[in-house]
Amino acid sequence: MESNTEKLVHAFGALADLGQEIASEGGFSEMVRTSLHVLLGTLAIRRGAVMACTPGSDALECIALWGLGDGFPIQLTVTAPEREQFLGAGLCRVTQNDNSSFSHFLNRHQTELQNSRLELIVPMAGRGELSGLVVLGRKASDEPFTEDDLEVMRAMVRHIGVGIHTHRLLGQIEQRAEENRRLYEEMRTIYKDTVRAFAAAIDVKDKYTKGHSERVGKYSEVIARELGWTEEAVEGMAIAGYLHDVGKLVVERDIINAPYKIDAKASKELNRHPAAGFEILSPIHHPYADIPLMARYHHERLDGRGYPDGLRGDEIPFGVRIVTLADSFDAMTTDRPYKTRLSFEHVIQDFRRNTGTQFDSKVVVAFSRALLKEVTGAVKERRIMKLLNKNYFDLDRAVPLLTNLITELDSNTQSTAAAGTLA
Repeated sequence: MESNTEKLVHAFGALADLGQEIASEGGFSEMVRTSLHVLLGTLAIRRGAVMACTPGSDALECIALWGLGDGFPIQLTVTAPEREQFLGAGLCRVTQNDNSSFSHFLNRHQTELQNSRLELIVPMAGRGELSGLVVLGRKASDEPFTEDDLEVMRAMVRHIGVGIHTHRLLGQIEQRAEENRRLYEEMRTIYKDTVRAFAAAIDVKDKYTKGHSERVGKYSEVIARELGWTEEAVEGMAIAGYLHDVGKLVVERDIINAPYKIDAKASKELNRHPAAGFEILSPIHHPYADIPLMARYHHERLDGRGYPDGLRGDEIPFGVRIVTLADSFDAMTTDRPYKTRLSFEHVIQDFRRNTGTQFDSKVVVAFSRALLKEVTGAVKERRIMKLLNKNYFDLDRAVPLLTNLITELDSNTQSTAAAGTLA
């Protein structure tokens, strides 16, 4: 016979084991099954089962059992009023029916429980809710349960109940998180589809530059990705490119579609479009920062000679500099009614000539590197090249042009940085 001290140490050890099992990162089913084994082993009980309440139903689901044979699980039900009664009812001996709170439950299931040689019913609760019932057989020694046994039993069942309740809460949280994620993705898709519709509306108004906004969006996306930006930031840059010319919606169609170089008055009207784009986009809550500013500033220049605000250098957000290059590259590589597209050699000359005054060197290098990877086959997807005319440039000639430009701009950037450090 164990002394009281030995029993106490044993009980504490069992509770510690059970707590560790419930807190483990293993699967839920394994946690419940092992917890039941700890409970049965601690009190030397022959058989038992953990029956969990089913949300939205009176039925109990058997989620772990031991020693009950093929005839189990029996179909047990707990009504809503019984769930409330069981929370503070303690436990019940099946054969004696010694707890009035269980009377209705036993009227339905006493015979089934006795046939399965189950003798005790112990409610499991977690945070004021009934998680289910633990049903237990007698001890292997056939000795009666002592009050100490019952106290240990209640403590261990509370642990199991909290574990089940916590698992359900986590499941609900995961389900809600998944629903929120799905909703967010749907909203993002709707937003992107709306943006593309805006871009299409802009480009339809300008018959000579059909597809311009979409191409600028894709070029901007390529540059941001080459710079190593996060996926969210890359997506934001694509949106900025799609919407950069949205202000053209308020400009007269005759001015936009003029088949000749427009006069100063018409040019002034056309130059309203960046500020108009800012006004159109500002009231909208965008998931990406600075979208309205990118529409407003995409014709600004590093040397301060741009419009509408004449910003200089670091006053111009870096994202704007990406859209500026993407916009200019598409303008240079597409035919307009009053000018033909530039050859690739002339585009490289323009990049070289205007880097530092109109274009940011880091942006030019990033775009050139991305294009060089496509030209040399270093990447499979040719996102830039497929937007250009199939025979736009000689691939063999393009490689040295891009390589030399990258080397030159990289060395200039490093020299400037070193001079700034020494100064």
